[in-house]
Amino acid sequence: QVQLVESGGGLVQAGGSLSLSCVASGTIFSIIAMGWYRQTAGKQRELVATVTSGGRTNYADSVKGRFTVSRDNAKNTVYLQMNSLKPEDTGVYYCNVEALFNYWGQGTQVTVSS
Repeated sequence: QVQLVESGGGLVQAGGSLSLSCVASGTIFSIIAMGWYRQTAGKQRELVATVTSGGRTNYADSVKGRFTVSRDNAKNTVYLQMNSLKPEDTGVYYCNVEALFNYWGQGTQVTVSS
């Protein structure tokens, strides 16, 4: 059974940094990409950043230059380094693995105070 376990997140002041990590356990065939989505107040879940098995990254415009996504293929782990955080980054961040099926973590809260 596939399980995504997220860690990191928490409360930080605007301008600060946080780091998220997500470990995928279980057998996952044909991983296409791993990454992060978020759901902020009053909005639908949206893409934050993804990285393919080949290392190609994709970022939401709102986080470009501030967030960095990376992965360790051998460990089936994806990371998200978040710098220069803004209050509008507050939300629940979900780890995602895109493969033959789509897998989601349980979500971790990120709160940025002004």
